[in-house]
Amino acid sequence: MTSIRHNDGVLDAARDCVLAYGVRRTTLTDVARRAGVSRMTIYRRWPDVRTLVADLMTREWVRVVEELDMSDPVRAVVEGVRGLRSHPLWRKIVEADPELLLPYLLDRRGASHEAILEVLERAVGDAGRARAVLLVAQSFLLSAPTMLGPVTMDELDGELTALLEAYLG
Repeated sequence: MTSIRHNDGVLDAARDCVLAYGVRRTTLTDVARRAGVSRMTIYRRWPDVRTLVADLMTREWVRVVEELDMSDPVRAVVEGVRGLRSHPLWRKIVEADPELLLPYLLDRRGASHEAILEVLERAVGDAGRARAVLLVAQSFLLSAPTMLGPVTMDELDGELTALLEAYLG
């Protein structure tokens, strides 16, 4: 999936800035400087940091999903949750700027959701099931850390596997 605003150099620079400063402290000027382009180049494509970070998140999350072997959807979903959970950008956003995720949890699907749903629909053969699987995976991605003790993350991932195996057969 390629955004009309796709530019790997700028997105790489944005990733570096977010990892270094967090989203709130990153400016388009910082990104332009790090990317070696003018501020106007950035502003022509992205009106603000949040839009740029949204494109960055889409690129990064879709990369994780594209690396999965969807021939076994259960294993792929669990590996995808683990991959996102350990992704440096995901970790930084969850730790420093979690409010950035709220619109995608409460109000609307993002481009990442659409790309992941497309992959899941092909893998499970049904739009409704794909959405249910994404909702379950999303809850394990976001909320599993709150459920640790006395169980471990690996044990919770085992429960996710059991849930998905039962649901998907």
